[in-house]
Amino acid sequence: MTYILVDTANTFFRARHVIRGDLNEKIGMALHITFNSIRKVWRDFDGSHVVFCLEGRSWRKDHYAPYKRNRSDARAVRTETEVEEDEVFWETFDNFRDFIDQKTNCTVLRHEQLEADDLIAGWIQAHPDDNHVIVSTDGDFAQLIAPNVKQYNGIQDVTTTHEGYFDEKGKRVIDKKTKEEKPAPNPQWLLFEKCMRGDSSDNVFSAYPGVRTKGTKKKVGLQEAFADRESKGYNWNNLMLQRWVDHEGNEHRVLDDYNRNVQLCDLSAQPDDIKDKIKETVSKAKQKEIEQVGLKLIKFCAKWDMQRIADSPESYAEPLNARYKKGE
Repeated sequence: MTYILVDTANTFFRARHVIRGDLNEKIGMALHITFNSIRKVWRDFDGSHVVFCLEGRSWRKDHYAPYKRNRSDARAVRTETEVEEDEVFWETFDNFRDFIDQKTNCTVLRHEQLEADDLIAGWIQAHPDDNHVIVSTDGDFAQLIAPNVKQYNGIQDVTTTHEGYFDEKGKRVIDKKTKEEKPAPNPQWLLFEKCMRGDSSDNVFSAYPGVRTKGTKKKVGLQEAFADRESKGYNWNNLMLQRWVDHEGNEHRVLDDYNRNVQLCDLSAQPDDIKDKIKETVSKAKQKEIEQVGLKLIKFCAKWDMQRIADSPESYAEPLNARYKKGE
């Protein structure tokens, strides 16, 4: 089985920034990129079933107050036009979500305390012998890349695998800085680096601001500590037991802040009660018996003036029609 795991809100809302146009053009682009991304990975990777993962109010906000506070701050200073545009986009998204949930055979996962990241990771953990393609632009999923897990970025049209980064033609992506092929991701290193440096997009603070990637004769860097992570020897302890003071005069020990960030960023390190909620939500997925999905897609396209998709609905309807065969 090959599951197509859609980071639904990410895929839809990132697409709005692809073009500069009026609101209707942006909505049309968001819908087209979402549908086209699903069709592409379905064809390219011989998909078996599509799983849409939705956002809840994250449990992380209860464990770490600053989590994603930057986004609420940004919303507070929106112009009237931006507020109106956001409202229309959310109405469209809700309509799309309801269509997927009620008019297709795709699985829809949601829980009021869980993020889509949690649900995608949970689905992969519950189906370890299957293949998975994550549809998202979110770099947080790099930690999940494995021989049976890929990620497709529908905005850049780039696929990430354990072997490297590939463009729409299947050729290796060239790094703009080095002018060489972009090396294959190291999931463990990328996760360690994120937990140390923090994540500005989610307002997760660094465990050790200003830490060097490569150390010097006098100071251990991230690379040396990472290499020593299993034995927990000199380099690991030298870095993790460092202390620093923030701009408010509060003292921090690197290890404490690192462990906090591991719980926030590592998609296998959630608190036990959250892991139980993830498992329960994934386990509730069941086969749907929706008929005439293609016709329902045509009606949805007519409502949102998506003529290009309506003209060839079969290829778009195929992934939406495939039923979940639990236990296979």
